[in-house]
Amino acid sequence: MTGLSGLTSGDLLLGEVRRPGWWLVERADVGLDRVVAGPFLDRTEAAWAAAVQGPAGEVDPEYGVRAADGSLSRRPSPEERSWFELLEEQLDRLPEGWDAELPDDHPLATLVVEMTAALTDAGLPLHDARGAGPAGGVCLAPEPVLGGVVVTWRQHDRTSVDRSAGTEADTLVQQVMGRAVAEVLSLRSFAVERLEGSTGVVVRWGA
Repeated sequence: MTGLSGLTSGDLLLGEVRRPGWWLVERADVGLDRVVAGPFLDRTEAAWAAAVQGPAGEVDPEYGVRAADGSLSRRPSPEERSWFELLEEQLDRLPEGWDAELPDDHPLATLVVEMTAALTDAGLPLHDARGAGPAGGVCLAPEPVLGGVVVTWRQHDRTSVDRSAGTEADTLVQQVMGRAVAEVLSLRSFAVERLEGSTGVVVRWGA
């Protein structure tokens, strides 16, 4: 269906299972949301179609399986699955055993995951503490005594170890990146406290 009704090859039955795809969904104040157009090849095409349909909020692109009653059974989109895979890769960069002393439901463990997600959204990678490679990134260290996570920025070894750009440049870049990371986390509603005499900060849950 490319208009308001009907089926297309994107809605073909595979045995008893329909293929998931991108659809335009009209929000309902009462009852189920309703599929009004689709399926579309990808999220970009669905978003363009939503813009053509009318003002923002009237219809939204959603990924899932169109049900027989015209509603949408939502599914994780390929983009969402890709993002969660990236998040998992970032978490695997944390030091070995970083959470060994923390129960799975400990607030600090959850805080680290949420912070990593926010940094990943911003395009800021974690430093690979396990690979011990030369590339830099954000360093996260849960500190139960402080009730938060210590956050610092590590530059590439070429700058931080070899001082290829000079000591002054190394110091200034460290300050700039430390502030940038802190501001990103603050904008994402985390409580950020600067560490005296350091470019690092302590991050806790926001109020």
